[in-house]
Amino acid sequence: MVIILTFMGALAFFACMMFIRQKNLRIILATLTGIIFVGSTLSMTLNYSHHFGMQKVTTTTTKRIYSASNSSMPLAIYQPVGKSGRDDVYIYNTKVKQKTPNHTQANEYTTSRIKWTNDTTPQLVTTETRWQYRNNFYKVLYAWSGMDNTLVKRTNVLEYPRMYVKLTTNQAAKLTKVAKSATGAQLQAQAAEQGRAFVTSKVQAAMAKNPNMTAKQIQEVSAQAEQEFQAQSVKQILKQIK
Repeated sequence: MVIILTFMGALAFFACMMFIRQKNLRIILATLTGIIFVGSTLSMTLNYSHHFGMQKVTTTTTKRIYSASNSSMPLAIYQPVGKSGRDDVYIYNTKVKQKTPNHTQANEYTTSRIKWTNDTTPQLVTTETRWQYRNNFYKVLYAWSGMDNTLVKRTNVLEYPRMYVKLTTNQAAKLTKVAKSATGAQLQAQAAEQGRAFVTSKVQAAMAKNPNMTAKQIQEVSAQAEQEFQAQSVKQILKQIK
């Protein structure tokens, strides 16, 4: 609306000065249209420079994520950017299997980091602060300005279980290459048998402490033990390929 007022005010002022012959009427109308033009221009300038009529609104969203390795391996994959680590890009899936992985944003408004938790499932917590109009009046007044919902800052916190292994995209590529090799197939076969024994021992130990464990609790212990064993296997392979 303010864009239209500015445009119409400029045209009306020009028309008053050029086509109205009566002096007093021309002065009155030119003053009114001049005020409209200057006022709307000033209002639009304040909106762009000082976010006039706007307020900061912060929202937080949480979603379940999966390892971008498209496997059950507990991997937290990232692409290093710069030296501080603040600009690193983290790669993840939003589905168990997907062709093209998602990644955190890489721009001046975004900071991404990993937080290690005691949970068994990873999740992404995104907190965004954006400029939004205070009410419908300002929203209509500054329609089409492109300022609504402008991003101020964004923080991505990827919450991974402690047993997950953090590795770069290059390390993940090497790990995938080893897994697809003949040696990798042998290692996986050996790991499968060792993994079953590892999980069984963990479940038995948990049941010894709490004989009244429910089926859900047993399943949680089993899933956590499996992730722990896989993490140990990944670390061993990474030592060999460095």
